[in-house]
Amino acid sequence: MKSFAYIEPKFFSTMKNYSKEQFVKDVVAGLIVAIIALPLSIALAIASGVNPEQGLYTAIFAGFFISFLGGSRVQIGGPTAAFVVIIYGIIKEYGTNGLMIASFMAGIIMVIMGLLHLGDLIKFIPKTITVGFTLGIAIGIFAGQIKDFFGLSMGAVPSEFLEKIVAYAKHMGSLSFVTFAIGALALLIQIFWPKVSQKIPGSLIAIIVTTLIVNLAHLPVATIGDLYEITPGFPKFTFPQLSLPLIQKLISPAFTIAVLASIESLLSCVVSDEMIGDQHRSNAELIGQGIGNMISPLFGGIPATGAIARTAANVKNGGRTPVAGMVHAVTLLLIVLFLMPYASLIPMTTLASILIMVAYNMSGYRVFIKMLKTAPKSDIAVLLVTLFLTVFFDLVVAIEIGMVLGAFLFLKRMSDVAEMREWIYKEDLDESQLTVDMDLKSVPEHTMVYEILGPMFFGVSHDYLQFAGETDKKVLILRMRNVPAMDVNGLEALEQTLATCKKKEMTLLLSHVNEQPLHVLKKAEFIERLGEENLCENIDAALARASTL
Repeated sequence: MKSFAYIEPKFFSTMKNYSKEQFVKDVVAGLIVAIIALPLSIALAIASGVNPEQGLYTAIFAGFFISFLGGSRVQIGGPTAAFVVIIYGIIKEYGTNGLMIASFMAGIIMVIMGLLHLGDLIKFIPKTITVGFTLGIAIGIFAGQIKDFFGLSMGAVPSEFLEKIVAYAKHMGSLSFVTFAIGALALLIQIFWPKVSQKIPGSLIAIIVTTLIVNLAHLPVATIGDLYEITPGFPKFTFPQLSLPLIQKLISPAFTIAVLASIESLLSCVVSDEMIGDQHRSNAELIGQGIGNMISPLFGGIPATGAIARTAANVKNGGRTPVAGMVHAVTLLLIVLFLMPYASLIPMTTLASILIMVAYNMSGYRVFIKMLKTAPKSDIAVLLVTLFLTVFFDLVVAIEIGMVLGAFLFLKRMSDVAEMREWIYKEDLDESQLTVDMDLKSVPEHTMVYEILGPMFFGVSHDYLQFAGETDKKVLILRMRNVPAMDVNGLEALEQTLATCKKKEMTLLLSHVNEQPLHVLKKAEFIERLGEENLCENIDAALARASTL
């Protein structure tokens, strides 16, 4: 029962004491969030290289099931800026069918992660990696908007960052001042509108104002309708065309989508928990996110995750149950069915300005600068490598190499802090030799005492074999109170230590062995070879036994 409760969707928990008053608040919050999500969903879809309505399909289908089956009371799901670079790259290489397969596979991976209760493992992704690729994604999104924002007359924008910049430089002479003026107006509205109202999003006001100006004044500014054919009505169910070679190629992008969606959605859950004083269910959230990402591509959607800004808006407007997120999805569906043709009138430069604001808000440049000033050099290296790879290569490579580099640096640090310290006879000490960190206990003359500090794993375990050399001692005590964990390499080090002791006719005593190392030793039947009597509860018991030998 406890395991089931651990992954039970929050929707069912919140419905037990649901009231009419809260239903009204959830409906109002859902309507407001839908208004916020409308321009963002369209803009993010276009930036990702798909049709405008596909962003709304994502917010509708993925958003509904993320709220319905997720582990948060207030999470709002939909397309987010983090996926723009990934989606654009997948479509460029594998087409829309490849994107559908990758999204569906990512959903399966997330569901499996939730069922295996792996939700808490996401916290082990180093912050240097998340900050690095987040800023890299923001730079990529900004770079992708220059053509539409300035109204450049050029062909398709290259997918590679350097090629993009070179192409922009070649065509900057074709800049349209009218288009740039409309984009700048939209940008200024988004910057200053929050001082007028916090409830109505500045992006919506920017769309309304600039769309009216462009269409009423018949300005020569490209609109969505000029570049895209918008399909109104309910989306069609489509199943992707599968092939084993394509599935194999898409495993890596699918895994990246799954990891990124998990990180962003659970981060959003943590932020919203602090706002409402609740605790989300991370594994249920992964399952809800996974199902949402499995269903979304079947109706033309793209990958989705929890959106921090939309979730925060939901909370601020009174949403306290998943009903608000479901209302947000239904509202967007009604807009798609009845109001979608009007979206074709929106200027492309306005959408570009919206995405420039999104890139700025998500960049986290302040945290990045702070890390450059205060973090250790090894962390800065991971940060810069992740940023560089995200911008100039792709997010898949950035996360893979960043994780490997981060893991090796962590192992190096653990190796540096792990040590083995020999005790000294109290009788042999004088005042000048005493230090504050020295253990002062009477050690029998025929006994050696070594204290192991740190985990015994493959990165450091070889250091534990340097204890003996030529000695006439009869007892070796290994104090292990500061050994939190041990792997098979640590076990092998102890095996060799025991063999050396037997060869030298010494008795090996282990003192204060913690739970995890003790489990490893028992499972390997090491304790039987050591002798139960030589496993001591603490150092005093070990010293007492040594004095009798």
